[in-house]
Amino acid sequence: MKLRRVMIAAAKSGSGKTMVTCALLQALKDRGQSVAAYKCGPDYIDPMFHEKIIQVPSKNLDTFFTGEQTTRELLMRGRKEGDIAVLEGVMGLFDGLGGIWEEGSSYHLAKVTCTPIILVADAKGMGRSIIPVISGFLAYDDCHLIQGVILNRISKSYYELLKPLLEKELKAKVLGYLPEQKELHIASRHLGLMMPHELEGLRGRLNALSKHFEETVCVEEIMQIAQNAHEITENSCRQPEMENVSGNHEAGETVTIAVARDEAFCFYYEDNLRLLEEKGAKLQYFSPIHDRELPKGCQGLLLGGGYPELYGEELEANTDMHMSIRQAIAGGMPAIAECGGFMYLHSAIEAQGGIRRKMAGVIPAVCTYTERLVRFGYIELKEKHSRFLKENEVIKGHEFHYYDSTKNGENCFAIKPVTNRQYSCIIEGENYWFGFPHLYYPSNPTFPERFVEMMHKYAERNFK
Repeated sequence: MKLRRVMIAAAKSGSGKTMVTCALLQALKDRGQSVAAYKCGPDYIDPMFHEKIIQVPSKNLDTFFTGEQTTRELLMRGRKEGDIAVLEGVMGLFDGLGGIWEEGSSYHLAKVTCTPIILVADAKGMGRSIIPVISGFLAYDDCHLIQGVILNRISKSYYELLKPLLEKELKAKVLGYLPEQKELHIASRHLGLMMPHELEGLRGRLNALSKHFEETVCVEEIMQIAQNAHEITENSCRQPEMENVSGNHEAGETVTIAVARDEAFCFYYEDNLRLLEEKGAKLQYFSPIHDRELPKGCQGLLLGGGYPELYGEELEANTDMHMSIRQAIAGGMPAIAECGGFMYLHSAIEAQGGIRRKMAGVIPAVCTYTERLVRFGYIELKEKHSRFLKENEVIKGHEFHYYDSTKNGENCFAIKPVTNRQYSCIIEGENYWFGFPHLYYPSNPTFPERFVEMMHKYAERNFK
C-alpha cells in the first residue's frame, strides 16, 4: 500500500516543529485530506495538539522502544489508501539515545520508514549564516531524506533576500517561512508544553496559525514530497498477526479496566491502550477529580501520568475516590500506576512552595518537588522476580520527573541503555505495578497480556 508521508524535523529543540506540524495538519485537513499524525519518541503532549486539530488520536513511533520492523508495522497499522501521514520529530534531527546514538532519533525513524524530511530551521538572529547550518545537515544526511526547508522566525523582507541564496547553494527545496508570531506562541512549563485544555482560545490560535502558514509556505509542494515517499511493501511492513488474546478464556469474554483520564491524568500512549484492548480488555474511563468512586464492575485499574500536583486541592478533596481506590487495591484488584498516577497513590504530594496535599494513601510515603530533574531518559526495566514479564525479559520505558518519592520501590532494575548504569525502582506485588517510569507496552506485549490475565483471575474470584 502506498502511504503518503512526511516528517517535520529540526536542527534543535525549540525550533518550531510543533507549530509547523500543527499548521500543516490543519492545512491538510482544510483540503479534505485523510490525515494521520505521529510523534517521534516518548512524548505525550505534542500528540494532544495533533489530536486537537485532526480529531483523531495521534500515535508515537520510537525505534528504541520497538526496533525497526515493529516500528514500520505500527506506522502502517490502521492506515488506508489515500491517507497522508505527518510525523513530528523530536529534539534535533540526529539526536538519539543519550544524545549521541542514531537509534531513537528522528533521523533513524525517517530512515527506517523511508520518510522524506522537511527541516525547520530557526533563522532568528541569523542571516547568511543559516546557509552553512542547513548545508551541514544536508551533508550529514547520507540517505538524502531531507527534501525541503522551512525557515522559522524570519521576516518576509529578509526571507525574500535569503531565498535566492538558499536555492542557489542548497540541494533542497525552500518551501517557505513563518514570521515570529508571539501571540501564537505555545507556553511551556518544567515538563514541556502546556496542555491543549489549559490554553485559552486554542482553536482560534490554531486557525490563525494555519492561515499564516497557507500564506507563506507552499503546502502543495509538501504534499508532492509526501506523495513521492517510497512505498513500504507488505513484505517489509507486514501487519502484526493477532495473537490468541483471550488466553484460556472463552472467545468474546472480556474484562474491564478503569482508566483514569481527566485534567490531572492524561498521559497515555495510544498503542498501549489499543494493545490492552487486543488482549481482551474493555477500557472504561473515569476521573479521580470529578467521580466519587471507581466504575462499577471493573476488574482492573490503570492510573497514567499527568500533572496531579496542579490539581492537588481537587484531588485531596475527593476523599470518596481515595477510599474507593484503597479498597479496590487492598481487595486484590490488579493495578498499574505510572509517574503521576504513582504520585497520586502516595499518602501526600508536597508541591512547589511546600504545599502538601493528601492523596489516596495506598503507598505510605510522600512525593516532593525537587526543583531539578530527578531522572530523565530511556530505560529498560527487568523484574527481580517474574510477575508481569517472563524470566530475564525487559520492558522499555522513559522517565522525566521533577518529583521524587521517599519510597521508589526495589522490585525491578532500571538499566540505562547507553551507560548500562542500574538502579532499583518499582513497587510490585503479585498483581500491581507502581513506579515513576512510563512504559511502552509494544516493547514487550507480555506485560499487558499478563495484566489482563490477572484481571480475569480477579474476576473469577469476585464476580462468579
